Amino acid sequence: MSSGYRLSGMPGSVAVALPDGVFTAYAPIGDPGTPEGPAGDTGRGLPPWRVSERVAARRLLTTLIAAVAPTPGRLAVGSRPGGQPCLPGRPDLEVSLAHSGAVVAAAVHTRGGAVGVDVQEPYPVGDALVRRCCPQGVAALLRHDRPTRDAAVARIWTVQESCAKATGRGLGIRPWRIPVGPDQEHGRWRHLRWRTLPSTGGTPWSCAWEPIDDRKGATP
Repeated sequence: MSSGYRLSGMPGSVAVALPDGVFTAYAPIGDPGTPEGPAGDTGRGLPPWRVSERVAARRLLTTLIAAVAPTPGRLAVGSRPGGQPCLPGRPDLEVSLAHSGAVVAAAVHTRGGAVGVDVQEPYPVGDALVRRCCPQGVAALLRHDRPTRDAAVARIWTVQESCAKATGRGLGIRPWRIPVGPDQEHGRWRHLRWRTLPSTGGTPWSCAWEPIDDRKGATP
């Protein structure tokens, strides 16, 4: 995995290159008054704060794609019937978006495999939620002070949610059942690989993707 680098035109952004032609990025939402997003995305009918998140996430995605898989003209971001983002003008690319509080994240699989990204600002979690989402490390987590526990649970959830997004089914697969250890930074689940990413400003984020091998399809 390469170290993080900045994306041109996205203040505060961090982009990371992962194996298998996968790239992901994170950025603060920035100025919520900036109205223009990618083509085909107006956020019409949404409350203003949701429009800001939506536009910021799609702007981050199109900036990331411009850096790693340039596309002539303005790139439109659409949605599939299930709500997953897609690129009608670039069916060779699979993408994912996420937002939490004041930050957004985006990912692109340049080789057409499934991909999911998630970001989660920590928030206070009770013992019941720790036991539900983190059964592998519940004893250790419950011994931590609250801020440390909250950050660990948020990080674990970003792994679980990014895997769920990469399946295309989201919460339908009950992501809290995906096993992730409290100190685990990378791993595999079903046909996917996943990795937690360098935290910026204390907000965890993770990416999951489908490994691709040119000769054999999915890697073992």
